[in-house]
Amino acid sequence: MYKKRLSAFEHKDGKDIKVLVIAESQHQRLAFSDTIHNLGFSLVDCLSRQQFQEKPKPYKAQVDIWLIDSDYDNDIAAAISTSNSSAVLVGFSQAPYLNEVQNYTKWQRKLKRKLAKLLNKPALLDSPVMDRDRDPWRYVVFLGASMGGPNAVKAFLDHLSPALPICILLAHHFNQNMIETLPRILNRHNDWRCKVITTTQRLQAGHCLIAPIDRQIVCDSEGRVILTEEAWSGDYKPAIGQLLKNSSDVYGSDLVSIIFSGMGNDGAQYLDSIQDNHSQLWVQDPSLSICASQPQAIIDSGHCHFIGSPESLAQKLTEQVRKKTATITSPSFIVSDV
Repeated sequence: MYKKRLSAFEHKDGKDIKVLVIAESQHQRLAFSDTIHNLGFSLVDCLSRQQFQEKPKPYKAQVDIWLIDSDYDNDIAAAISTSNSSAVLVGFSQAPYLNEVQNYTKWQRKLKRKLAKLLNKPALLDSPVMDRDRDPWRYVVFLGASMGGPNAVKAFLDHLSPALPICILLAHHFNQNMIETLPRILNRHNDWRCKVITTTQRLQAGHCLIAPIDRQIVCDSEGRVILTEEAWSGDYKPAIGQLLKNSSDVYGSDLVSIIFSGMGNDGAQYLDSIQDNHSQLWVQDPSLSICASQPQAIIDSGHCHFIGSPESLAQKLTEQVRKKTATITSPSFIVSDV
């Protein structure tokens, strides 16, 4: 019976395959969710066993595949029976953190391989599913700012074309009650599409995604910005240093990080540990900053690659992106003596 049900999925689109995940670890649930979305399947739910037990009984959602990394109790067994599912996979190794790119990709591919074999869909191991409606991007720009930051970041965006193949991730120390006003400030007089992150999404060229104050976000190797349930740790929210390290670990030489006006030294905490990633680190000229301590902390670390006004930072970035893009798209010639 199960084989007959599974064979029906061989010719179905991924979006028609409905998956439910039960896992105890928030980190594990994020990894499962990321993989299911990457495959193009429909994720019905992704929750802990306690959250599942709090759902109305019987569980009426249609589920084709259950992924269970938790105790397999009577409630779960009864729900699986009711859902008339086609397959149940139980027990998984711990997923590496999303910024451990090689190990995480290996774990993700192992899960994909299990599902490809189960559904007899070897194409699942091919290139990741891409959303064709989204604008393509090639480089990531991470911006960190605090006191005096809105004016500086806005001047930077005003002089940077959203047509470039770059996406922007902004972490700005801001009042929780005022964060929703920041996109309106930054959008004025330019064509950048700025918004506060309220759900997990993909990076897009021409978009400036603003980190929320109350919840952590994590960048992954597929260009996703994952919104977690965890609050930021430490005194600064969002944690610029934490996000700078995460994005550098994930995007490497495809990342430029820029620290603007601000108070304190958030952003300078992990610089010694990310030098092998070959990402660029720039700052606003402290003498042109309303509050100089944040960019000055980066300069004092000895790891700063460029210092300038918001306008010159935008110009430098434009020149660098165009130069890299031209290098990538130029034809290459191989000389051989054979």
